[in-house]
Amino acid sequence: MNAAADVRFFPSSDGDLAYLDTGSGDPVVLLHSGYVDHRFWYRQIPALAAEYRVIAPDVRGHGFSANASEPFRWADDLAALLRHLDAGPAVLVGVSMGGVIATDTVLEHPELVRAVVTCGAVTGDFRYTDPWHTELQAEYARTLGAGDIEGWLDAFVKVVAGEHRTLDAVDPEIPRRLRELALHMISKHTPDEPDRLVRVTDSWSRVPKIDVPVLTVNGGLEPADLLAAAERLAREVPDGRAEIVEGAGHYPNLEKPEEFNALLLGFLRGL
Repeated sequence: MNAAADVRFFPSSDGDLAYLDTGSGDPVVLLHSGYVDHRFWYRQIPALAAEYRVIAPDVRGHGFSANASEPFRWADDLAALLRHLDAGPAVLVGVSMGGVIATDTVLEHPELVRAVVTCGAVTGDFRYTDPWHTELQAEYARTLGAGDIEGWLDAFVKVVAGEHRTLDAVDPEIPRRLRELALHMISKHTPDEPDRLVRVTDSWSRVPKIDVPVLTVNGGLEPADLLAAAERLAREVPDGRAEIVEGAGHYPNLEKPEEFNALLLGFLRGL
């Protein structure tokens, strides 16, 4: 799978990082979830690029970006890209892993962030503790450890439906696309590759210092502990709001794009 013609590359200190840069206006950065890449945002980019400059990076080790050969932090990679593009302060919009990158970045590089939108995530301190997610993580480890890529992809797309539905309740285009992107990502890596990510810690104690607007948007079918943590994040920042997209799971931007886009555009236009 070749990089699309409109993907550009930023020469970071540890290899080239890929990103899409389209539209014009105030910068909005779209941060994808784990195991996929910027194409995860196919139901948002056209709607947003009509009014804003949309920057959608491939996180290191994902999509068309280089793998890590030395320790790195997500927030530092994003900060380097934003400085390279002279695109700060920007609004950061992230789903799942991307939501953690957004909150990491506002904590570590606040001067580059104008506002934050998190979805399916809060801060890097949050961990799912419900039995369904615990078993799913074990299934990830089991299938990858055995080199069973098809089994891992089957486990990965279970997150689309979540605990209380089956995949036949979801638009089949969503898991199909996610499988395609995840296969591309996993093919870049080897089972014995060290994890060089350095995580940002002690985030909850610093959340009250986040002095930009924060919007949390989550599917109503997410576990109660995630929804409670999102409410806490919105409550503990000076300017926060929590929204629920009913009838959606971990990826409301894909399941209910019109509703998600309306919430996002409403937030952006109010800044």
